[in-house]
Amino acid sequence: MSQTSDAMELREEDIAGHVTVAQALLEGFDHAPRIGKPAVAAAPERSSGIGTRRRFRSTTPGLVTQRRVAAGAVSLIGRVEGADGDDALMSPLQATVLHGLRRAIAIALAVAENVAEQSGLGDLKRANLEGSLPAARKGEFDELLAAEALVTLYVFGNATAYLLSAHLPEVAVEVGEVEEVLLDNGQTAMHGALWELDRDIAAHGRDDAHVVATVAAFAESLMEKVALRAQTAPRLEGFKAASWRVEADDFTVSGFSPAAKAKSTKLTMTFKKPNEVVGNHIAKYQAMKLAKMLMAYDFDRRLNPFAELGGFIFTFMGDGAPGTGKTTLIQMMAGLISEYCNNAGYPFRYQNLSTDNIDSYQGKSGQNAKAFINNIIDPSVIGFGTIDDIDQLAGKRGDRQSSAGQLEITAVLMESFAGANTVVRGNCTFGMFSNYPENVDDALRQRAGARFLVDGPQTREDYVDILYLLMGKNHDIPLGEHQVFEAQAIKKAVAASFEGHLKPHEAGLLTVYETVQAEIGALDTINKLGTYLKAIQEADPRFTGRAIKNITDAVKVRAMDFELPDEWMEEPELFLFKGYDEKKAMIEEMRQEITVEMVVQEINRYADSEFRYADKSDEMAIENAVRDMQRMEAAKKRYLGGEG
Repeated sequence: MSQTSDAMELREEDIAGHVTVAQALLEGFDHAPRIGKPAVAAAPERSSGIGTRRRFRSTTPGLVTQRRVAAGAVSLIGRVEGADGDDALMSPLQATVLHGLRRAIAIALAVAENVAEQSGLGDLKRANLEGSLPAARKGEFDELLAAEALVTLYVFGNATAYLLSAHLPEVAVEVGEVEEVLLDNGQTAMHGALWELDRDIAAHGRDDAHVVATVAAFAESLMEKVALRAQTAPRLEGFKAASWRVEADDFTVSGFSPAAKAKSTKLTMTFKKPNEVVGNHIAKYQAMKLAKMLMAYDFDRRLNPFAELGGFIFTFMGDGAPGTGKTTLIQMMAGLISEYCNNAGYPFRYQNLSTDNIDSYQGKSGQNAKAFINNIIDPSVIGFGTIDDIDQLAGKRGDRQSSAGQLEITAVLMESFAGANTVVRGNCTFGMFSNYPENVDDALRQRAGARFLVDGPQTREDYVDILYLLMGKNHDIPLGEHQVFEAQAIKKAVAASFEGHLKPHEAGLLTVYETVQAEIGALDTINKLGTYLKAIQEADPRFTGRAIKNITDAVKVRAMDFELPDEWMEEPELFLFKGYDEKKAMIEEMRQEITVEMVVQEINRYADSEFRYADKSDEMAIENAVRDMQRMEAAKKRYLGGEG
């Protein structure tokens, strides 16, 4: 699949022109560190005359007995080669690392050269060499050199991480913050970065797997440090606004944004078919629609027509009592998307953010959450991210029970789901699930654009269906007078479920609804609907402008109240492989007109969930306060001798 069509091509001849320099940098150079600490000293000798450091050996015949690294020099070829002790042959993985590094350096130098010509730095460099640089332009020259250094370092880190992503091992390495970031010019910056990479490999690269992990971790850390510096650095507007395409590597440089391989994750979960999800009619229906919505994403335009027309669900929350089917819903939705993607040949990526991502190391939990977000929003894949039991994972601000790691995750999720830099392309969706949504931070919970009430089987027919399903085939018990799964006929069940929200379900909201209706009559105009919304806000101050946006988004989803035909998923040429404008036109033809009933139902659905959460939260707070008071009363009696 092609990527953004507005990217400039970075020609192979431009990259090839820098390979010789890149090779020389890997072979060896001298560098005196200015910021970073000198390389760690060799470990104490085990016994007289026997050192513990591995010797670097050449793969060139006849030179295997010679030292590759001169005293005080940096040689990444020798350093990587030394990971396997005295083996005279370079391993395939070592060769892959070195080829990746050389390619990444050459790409970085080519992009930096391209940027220099566009920014005028090339002319200033030539004038400086000739001794004709005007003194008035010295400040501009220094700023452009620093910008060149930042561009060189970021593209090097970005390309290295990208090229090695397919070879990452299971082991993980922590390299810490990159220190030797030098901004004199691109060449000096590269010397500093490669010196520090050499130091990290010496410290962590005890075998091939750890070498790859170290290089990848260094590349990520370098990108993070450089991107932070670039936020306030001048003369970078041209680089940030442009993008370059390296066709041979399927790699795109887009400013200070990391690239990622368009690869799928292998799912080992047990998938569920829609008819195996009993009850939960609205949640199941919306999950099925959302799975097909994701498939409308256009990889060339990097946009989904549903995201442009309205009605795309970027974040949703599924809540319900334990055992009502939240995990089954996840298995169903992931299974549908995986099946559709396999059929169309699209890369699909699923990931769950779990309690394993909470780390006692300060800042690490936030990094784990950010990595999860970046993995799913990657515009080169179809993504589905879930946060199961989010009340345990994301801390509630002001709650003394929340750990620092949980609060870090809350901050990352809030910024990612509805922050200033959030871009909804329509290639991914995030589902938050909880048995106790009242324990989720209010601001984070309101960032869930849609609400799926996962209430499980409700009717007698539902319970017969789920018993029949779970009993399996190893019995001769007659079914009796019952049509299996007839109650799960999705459209009929959903229509009934939506109609049930013409009036609120929660007692507190019902009181507000009846009071407003008694005063102004039927809610049949925007003015009256707005009056109802204001009355809800007066009853619950947490009902803010974000709630109105979520409601209007849900109404737009209802306007898209149709399922893309199954044939479009089974035969991609009918829809998925068409151009963006044609897909958009096909969707617009199916769009329905918004009605007053839709708006009232969605207001009640959303407000019901908020009142339900608030009531539970308040009740829990009261119960906790009463329990604390009872303990204090008992302690006081015991202290005064009332109970001995």
